[in-house]
Amino acid sequence: MYEDDRFGDTVTDNPAEIPRQGGRAAARKALKTRRKKASRGKRILKWTAVGTASAVLVTAGGFYVYLKILDSNIKTGDLHSGGVGPNTVAEHAGPNGQLPINVLVIGSDSRNNAEDVSLGGSQSSVGGAPHADVEMLVHISADRTNASITSIPRDTFVHGFACGGKTLPFDRITDTLAHGPGCVLDTWESVTGVHIDNWVMLDFSGVVKMADAIGGVQVRACKNVYDYYVYRDAQGVRHEEGSHLELPGGPHTIYGIQALEWLRTRHAFGDGTDPGRTAAQHQYLNSMIRKFKSAGTLLNPAKLNSLAVAATTSVKTSPGLGSIEAMSGLALEFNKVPSNRVTTTTIPFSHMTEPGYTNPNNWVPIFNDQTKQLFQMIANDIPLDKNGAAPSASASPSPTATPVAVDKAGIALTVENASATVGRGKAMAEHLVSLGFSQAQRSTKPVTGTTELTYPTADKAQAEAVAAALGLTPGTLKASASATGLTLKIGTEWPNGDDYRSTLPKQGTLPTGTDAQNAQDDSGSCMPVAPGHTWTSSTPPVVPQPAGYRQYTTP
Repeated sequence: MYEDDRFGDTVTDNPAEIPRQGGRAAARKALKTRRKKASRGKRILKWTAVGTASAVLVTAGGFYVYLKILDSNIKTGDLHSGGVGPNTVAEHAGPNGQLPINVLVIGSDSRNNAEDVSLGGSQSSVGGAPHADVEMLVHISADRTNASITSIPRDTFVHGFACGGKTLPFDRITDTLAHGPGCVLDTWESVTGVHIDNWVMLDFSGVVKMADAIGGVQVRACKNVYDYYVYRDAQGVRHEEGSHLELPGGPHTIYGIQALEWLRTRHAFGDGTDPGRTAAQHQYLNSMIRKFKSAGTLLNPAKLNSLAVAATTSVKTSPGLGSIEAMSGLALEFNKVPSNRVTTTTIPFSHMTEPGYTNPNNWVPIFNDQTKQLFQMIANDIPLDKNGAAPSASASPSPTATPVAVDKAGIALTVENASATVGRGKAMAEHLVSLGFSQAQRSTKPVTGTTELTYPTADKAQAEAVAAALGLTPGTLKASASATGLTLKIGTEWPNGDDYRSTLPKQGTLPTGTDAQNAQDDSGSCMPVAPGHTWTSSTPPVVPQPAGYRQYTTP
């Protein structure tokens, strides 16, 4: 006799132990019935186990298929224009072997489909080349303790990279998108010297979908604000400009189309030019980051699924982010950074004064030591904020990755002196000889600028050996197809010492003219409203909308 734990019955195989109710025949019949029940119980367990296993496999398989469906939604494009970029050097790894992450976020004003046309307000650029209205570099530190989001205003004039073999003129950075998102990335790398891993691009409809998937973002205008402007040109043609944003002052949670209007508003914020729009975009991003943190969005399966669906159908990316796994991985890495360690900033810039460029919306970066300092901090993974513990001396930025073994004595190396220190070139050449670079020799050619090590593309290993010996950081290395040997230019920022890392900016030392906000500290801030774009009556002014423009409705 034994206990059958499956059914709670007592079972016996001994006929003598079965109650005699009707003799031996009845006993055999009762035993047969018991055995049938036990056998049926075994079959039930067997098929239950098979069914459970099948359900698990189907669920796992369904999830796999679902992920593949999401992946198939994602559109990708080349990382670089023409497949070849400025050949920047990747940043150094952190203490745990992780690399910093740099992603360029591009907002396109493309109106090449019906949905984007209905969201675009002005129809003057329908079917034309797209512009990069938003350009932000997201940097996540190697140790995942801090991050930054750096903007260049769309109308900033730069020397574009030679995208796809075409030499671009000195023009607004927004126009580089006409040659593809890879060209925007290449221009950023060329201008900043920062190695960028991937790009992500959203159009108008993508912003709307993402804003609704997030569940709305809280923003705040200092006054009642509307962004609508009508004028007639010299030929009498009527033009409508502005984002069509209409919002009372104070805090509001905005969704979909209204979020797009907020992000596109330029005339109504600040002084009515692009830096005001950039500041409003930063307020939106900081608020969104706080919402992610407080609501646990990335840990909520339902919300995460909504974001995944919206993201995969709303964005175009470089191949490195062309899967839901890569996108979610990036989001989780960013989620490790506390909100009080996220800095949003805009590069120092000034109005252009050259003849023909005096439009107040035209800007030129202040490419002096101020802007270079900001890019140098990003390239060397130096936190832009002061909220974290100051790194110890042993945790100072590492030089370029440990090089492979090379013959130091076989490296042809010229040393130029661009510093203000007399004899600096001679002293550095002698120092390099003492380190085994016996062919190092100084040049007497007058040069200017900051420190850089130029090398032939094929001699990267040799350049890394010199960089490791002097503590040169990745941003100082410049590959050149026309170089015939290695040339070390000692810049104005390195007047003395043998280790370049001693010249780097300290944590939180943002340059003068940098407009910076903290994702946690600006929770109570509001956007200043430009004159002529507010109202004081009980109702806002009547703002007619162009034909076909989609009105905002709360989802």
